[in-house]
Amino acid sequence: MSEVYDIAILGAGPAGISAAIYAARAKMNTLWLDKQFAQGGQILNTYEVDNYPGLPGISGMDLGEAMGEHAAKLGIESVRENVLAVEDAGEEKIIRTKKNEYRARTVILACGASHRRLGIPGEEELSGVGVSYCATCDGAFFKDKTAVVVGGGNMAVEDAIFLSRICKKVYLVHRRDELRADEILQESLTADGNVEVIWNSVAVEIQGEECVTGLRIRNVQDNTESVINTDGVFIAVGIIPNTEKFSGLVKLDESGYIIAGEEGITQTPGIFAAGDIRTKMLRQVVTAVSDGANAVTSAHNYLIRQR
Repeated sequence: MSEVYDIAILGAGPAGISAAIYAARAKMNTLWLDKQFAQGGQILNTYEVDNYPGLPGISGMDLGEAMGEHAAKLGIESVRENVLAVEDAGEEKIIRTKKNEYRARTVILACGASHRRLGIPGEEELSGVGVSYCATCDGAFFKDKTAVVVGGGNMAVEDAIFLSRICKKVYLVHRRDELRADEILQESLTADGNVEVIWNSVAVEIQGEECVTGLRIRNVQDNTESVINTDGVFIAVGIIPNTEKFSGLVKLDESGYIIAGEEGITQTPGIFAAGDIRTKMLRQVVTAVSDGANAVTSAHNYLIRQR
């Protein structure tokens, strides 16, 4: 008979790492799965994390590595497998990967979210040859060149600021007449002399044959169109939760996020959610870490009640 774990943690971003740390400290028999080579989730693509308490200015890569090392010191490391499905079999949950089938009494879903796409002509065709969703990953390829960032939130403004240090010219295209980003980020953006904001405009086509050569935009007020000549287009228009595999397992809201409060408790007994994947007001590293701790506590209490 296969081993039945106390808890299975799916995902190794800040929420998953935090959950693994708390599960290890609670001496729970833990299965930790993640499909990525490196631990840290989305923060690995963040040039600088300036709002995590005690570590101002740390790079996302360094923070993810430090978190992973913390878990490793407690004797727990993630197993690199892609989860295909999770089934609720009552007292036990079945986790299926391409290689194995695992069983656990509780499961924490901490699979995070992915970059939202624009869905415009040229986006898919030119992905990787000028179209990017990660400025910190690909920005170096555009040294002394021109780049366009599409979006108006924290991610978009952070990308524009980062690229301004590398590129000759940066355009920020936003569909409204004011940014949604934090004021401190907007101040930094304004201080960058090589960044130009294009207001009230949306991207309608990414142009180019073998690589990006331009971005066609439309003004939402007068419907006029124009083309920005650019070497790269960085898309930063939000995220979508990685919940497609769990739609029949837990209840989702209209945006696809798992309905769960701060305690991480879903409407399916024994299934918990943590991090960007769940309904919440603020999706930040600090809230994801808190989610991981709360979800393990809830899972631990659930197991005690089942005895």
